[in-house]
Amino acid sequence: MRSNHLLVAAAALLLAGCTATKKNDTKEPVIATLGSHPVYTSEFRYVYEKNNGSNDDAFTRQSVTDYLNLYTNFKLKVLEAESRGLDTTTAFKRELEGYKEQLALPYLTDKNVTDNLVKEAYERLKQEVNASHILINLAPDAAPEDTLAAYNRVLELRKRAMAGEDFGKLAREQSQDPSAAENGGNLGYFTAMQMVYPFEDAAYKTPAGQVSMPVRTRFGYHLIKVNNVRPAQGEVKVAHIMVRATPGIPKADSLAAKQRVDAIYKRVQRKENWDKLAAEFSEDANSAANGGELPWFGTGRMIPSFEEAAFALKAEGDIAKPVLTPYGWHIIKLIEKRGLPPYEDMEQNLRNKIAKDSRSELNKAAFLKRIKAENNFTENAAAKTAALAKADDKLLQGTWSYDEADKALKTTLFTIQGKTYTIGDFYTYAKAEQRPRATGTAAHYLNLLYDSFVNKSLFDYEKANLENKHTDYRMLVQEYHDGILLFQLMDEKVWTKAVEDTVGLQAYFEQNKEKYKWGPRVQATVISATDKELLQKTQAQLADRRYAVRSAKLSDILFEQNKADLGVESVSKLNELAERLKNNPNLSLDVNGHADAREASAKGNVAATRADKAIAYLVGRGVPAAQLKKNVLGKSKQAGPDNTETGRRRNRRVSFALYSSDLGVLAENLNAGNPLAVQITEKKFQKGENKALDNVTWEKGTYTAQQNGREYLIIIHDVLPAGYKHLNEVRGLATSDYQNYLEQEWVKELRKKYPVTVQEPEVEKLIKN
Repeated sequence: MRSNHLLVAAAALLLAGCTATKKNDTKEPVIATLGSHPVYTSEFRYVYEKNNGSNDDAFTRQSVTDYLNLYTNFKLKVLEAESRGLDTTTAFKRELEGYKEQLALPYLTDKNVTDNLVKEAYERLKQEVNASHILINLAPDAAPEDTLAAYNRVLELRKRAMAGEDFGKLAREQSQDPSAAENGGNLGYFTAMQMVYPFEDAAYKTPAGQVSMPVRTRFGYHLIKVNNVRPAQGEVKVAHIMVRATPGIPKADSLAAKQRVDAIYKRVQRKENWDKLAAEFSEDANSAANGGELPWFGTGRMIPSFEEAAFALKAEGDIAKPVLTPYGWHIIKLIEKRGLPPYEDMEQNLRNKIAKDSRSELNKAAFLKRIKAENNFTENAAAKTAALAKADDKLLQGTWSYDEADKALKTTLFTIQGKTYTIGDFYTYAKAEQRPRATGTAAHYLNLLYDSFVNKSLFDYEKANLENKHTDYRMLVQEYHDGILLFQLMDEKVWTKAVEDTVGLQAYFEQNKEKYKWGPRVQATVISATDKELLQKTQAQLADRRYAVRSAKLSDILFEQNKADLGVESVSKLNELAERLKNNPNLSLDVNGHADAREASAKGNVAATRADKAIAYLVGRGVPAAQLKKNVLGKSKQAGPDNTETGRRRNRRVSFALYSSDLGVLAENLNAGNPLAVQITEKKFQKGENKALDNVTWEKGTYTAQQNGREYLIIIHDVLPAGYKHLNEVRGLATSDYQNYLEQEWVKELRKKYPVTVQEPEVEKLIKN
């Protein structure tokens, strides 16, 4: 119920728009006052245009007047919530702050940079690059001298590669990427969004056959040789059957795995059922039960040998010969191929990825550069030099501190839009953020902390001033502010009250009974079938009202010879039956007593005793006797021969058959071969609920008809006059109406508490302009 209320609140916000009350601006034209609280014309115009600007009747007198009425009602509720202090609670502030964090994100980025990165990524996804690299490790915050040394080392390796030395040999000997020893630095094919951005950017900008200049990433410096560029292969969906054979296993095990996969492959070639083979033989537990199906994948997502075999398959259903990977042998079946989706389909997904990708660093740098200029960032170079001179080795140990009595702490380090940030502010930040470091110098580390402090200060200043700089953001924040308050108070005054106030609901229902009336109705059974023969078969069984529940699998209970004692297992089964029968009065049960050949002379008595014992137990568990029927039977032919003790024990039993009076069960039985062969509905119908029924005379009787190619049998049992509905028949609708009534009454109270005055001249200006 509460989730529905939240949807209602969201709808109310969409209607009312967002508000931004300029409480201190007395010169702003006012379109209405609520008590002593103004609603400014600019505020109302903003929300009106947001929600009505594209309507055909926008800015007509009727449209503006109606919306102003709705808007003032909305504002009255928010005003009441504020007067009760609901906007001062910790829970409210926490919730609003959470929303503000989310709403601020689009404003704390450089949109142009993001747009360009999204388009660039999409264009690059159309190609795949095969490249090799040499890596020289370097920490992201390495000291300048270490950075220079690494750069020069990579530059020297580039000279050797350009002079003709084999790049793969250089990678094996010089690269600090552990995999280079095995693959000579070859990374295979990859596409956009699979490598860190600086690496990807260099690879896509380097022509095939060429070697890039040194490229810096968070891993260090790279030298990249582009081996080939090809059009993107798109994505494939495949299924596989896997036989495990990991590198280094004994030769005998490796041979056994190969023989096993070859045997499976022969069965696949004989067109045996793929899903069954996968379920029985595949050793990939995650996919075996699903026919070996794997998620969609593109270039660079799988082991190269697996990927190559998968993409080599041409037609759906094609199967590759067994392929060896480090995980074992795979038999691969192609399910489907697809190309790159249109830009419009991928745009949002690419934006989400870029926000988490290393590309986001480009965006952040561009954003900080822009807000530095916009906010008149001014740095005091002398103060910066003096501040950084205080670095010492304790900083590398994470224990650095400063003299809090030093007068220099008050010196301005930089300003943002006139707001000063002092050396003391920076030192407080550095002391809190310092961490022990094993490399670099104290001076370099303090410089890194200074850059971080500047960036954080710029970011925090921009964030704190978003409402002043961006009208849309200010309006959105106010919208969420008001929406939270509206939900809290509407829940208390309207939604929950209407649900819990059963006396009030009943009184409202009685006072408004004319709204809840049945029109003419009939109690009828409507049967439709695919043909007349099936319809006649249905009609023949209709009167029975006792239909076997074929889906019920009821276990027998067994007795010892000449005994009718119930064991623990029998009691458990009877308990399950009792619950099933008690919960559904439409069900009935045949209780069948059986006797074996040795009991032939008294089989009726013995079998009846067993059935009586079971019935008595069920009745004792609360099952009405009317739902139970006793049958006395002899030996069952299916139970087994009497010349074995097993056969005789199976005949000393009580069996059960479940029936139902529900016409749905009859339909289910008739629809065994075709789920839509027969449809049966028995209920009270109003006009318009069933077209076939609407076309016959509404009088008691049986009618046949044809509708949309189906045969109909219609039995009207009774014609019911128009009359009042009971509350339990329309509780949902009545509760909704009662909520509307409570809201209207509440608004009347608020309008008395905060009298509404509309400034008609401002309304006129709005309409004319």
